[in-house]
Order: sequence, then structure tokens, then C-alpha cells
Amino acid sequence: MYQRIMAAIDSNFADSKVLDTAIDMARKCGAKLALCHALDQTILAQQFPRVVFPDGIAPIEDSLRNGANEFLGQAAQRARAQGLEPEIRLIDSEQDHVPDMLARAATEWNADLLVIGLHGSQGVERLLGGSVAEQLTRKAAVSLLLVRS
Repeated sequence: MYQRIMAAIDSNFADSKVLDTAIDMARKCGAKLALCHALDQTILAQQFPRVVFPDGIAPIEDSLRNGANEFLGQAAQRARAQGLEPEIRLIDSEQDHVPDMLARAATEWNADLLVIGLHGSQGVERLLGGSVAEQLTRKAAVSLLLVRS
């Protein structure tokens, strides 16, 4: 059925069913698995952070990247324990937001399914365009599996 499954995870992956669902589907389908995390650095690319942090934002970027690599590594260990050898993809951008990055990453990796968590957006988040999942339904060129946490 599916041959290339990408799971979009964040630091809360352990509390969600996204990773377990993607691992289970990859095992059942005999599919390749990619674990992907998108770092949205658009706010750091603005002038304001450069004024607030006169010594530069590189330490902040490094901290974000190190944290992401750590939980991606932990997620990969969980997949390996289930007999899979996942690819790890850490993507970032100073221009694009998470939905755009994930849609592009799934297309570039030739995923035929993107597994993402579904969190209800409220208030300002909804006003500004909805959740990542909601935006991906409009932007992604691949099939989506929305997993409620």
C-alpha cells in the first residue's frame, strides 16, 4: 500500500501517537520510514532578535538544533527497536513556516504518506491560519494521516 512514510514529529512525540502510528504502518506495509522535524526560524531571521541578543542568535539556533537532533535520535531508537531503520530529516528555514517545509520535505523525499499530529487550534492560532495539520491539508501533495493526540 504505502512504500515511503514520513512522520512529522516534535519534542512531544513521546506523548503522542504519531510516532507509534507511523512505525506500525511502516512495519505492516514494509515501507521505508523517515522521521522529520521542522525548525521554524522565521522569527529569528527578523531584526528584533538581533537587537535583543547583540551577541548573536547562533547559540539559540544551536540549542534548537541540538534539542531536535536529540529527540529525533530517541524517536529513531524506538523505530529501530521495532525492526525499522528510519531516515532522520531535520529541516529549517528562515523564510518558510512549518507547513510549507513539511509539504516540501515530503515531496522531495517522495513520501506517499505524511503522518502528522492533530491538535485543535484556537484563538490567535486559528485566526492566523489554523493548525499545521489544517494548513497541510491545503498545501501537501501527498496523502496525510492525521493522528489525534
